[in-house]
Amino acid sequence: MRDVVICGSGPAGLTAAIYTARAGLSPLVLDGAQPGGQLITTTAVENFPGFPAGIDGPDLMQAMREQAARFGAEFASASVAAAEFRERPLRLTLDDGRMVESRTIIVATGASARYLGLESEQRLLGRGVSGCATCDGSFFRGVPVAVVGGGDTAMEEALFLTRFASSVTVIHRRAEFRASRVMAERVLTHPKIQVLWDTVVEEVLDVARQEVTGLRLRNVRTGERFERPFHALFVAIGHEPNSKPFCGQLEMGERGYIRTDGTRTSAAGVFAAGDVQDPSFRQAVTAAGSGCMAALEAERYLRDLGR
Repeated sequence: MRDVVICGSGPAGLTAAIYTARAGLSPLVLDGAQPGGQLITTTAVENFPGFPAGIDGPDLMQAMREQAARFGAEFASASVAAAEFRERPLRLTLDDGRMVESRTIIVATGASARYLGLESEQRLLGRGVSGCATCDGSFFRGVPVAVVGGGDTAMEEALFLTRFASSVTVIHRRAEFRASRVMAERVLTHPKIQVLWDTVVEEVLDVARQEVTGLRLRNVRTGERFERPFHALFVAIGHEPNSKPFCGQLEMGERGYIRTDGTRTSAAGVFAAGDVQDPSFRQAVTAAGSGCMAALEAERYLRDLGR
């Protein structure tokens, strides 16, 4: 029987591991499908406090992992397949068939950005292709960039990128945005933004398979194919919280994000931190902060149980 099991090893999960390990709770961290979370695909992180020169995403996550291990956290290469939170002890079934029981569980499984599904797009993740303008926009100062999407998120990304890029082109497959009228008008009237309507991305172009240099596009109405030079592609077609294994066990919103009060979920002894319960910010530092909160709440819960 474990005192704490942490599902996920991104900034939220590893911060929770550091805090619970320092409290002597010997947490078990389940790495999940992508150990280190989304920062593993980020080549440089410039907005995480304490690194004035920036740090590579994989290096940051490795340092957090080593810090947690130094205090006694254990790690397992496994993902959660199913959960049972209606009875005690809390139970997790792992993807390798094992079952883990624990008095508390911290769900920090994150969220996954939706991408276009192109081979060239996946190959260039972190090399000009990004799902987060706030994270990566500052790397593209004075150069043209593109944003794919038509909702409020795409509008926000495009407007944010005008602070850095020489121009921003919004690529949308329809003839009108799905975004709110206010956000759409801000984009349509901004002097640094242009829109390609009825257009889809067919391929992300690069030089010697190193970085984005442009896009091959297609107009869905006319069938015309053409290319445009860009130094970055920001895909803003939404995120999906990695919460499916907990469906029916935890209260969630319509989009699948786990509902929390602080970090407490609808199940006693279960806490959620990071992007799996945060549809708004999705930053490494906010994920780490909520991981700290979840760890402290789990520690207090265990104290009330007499542990």
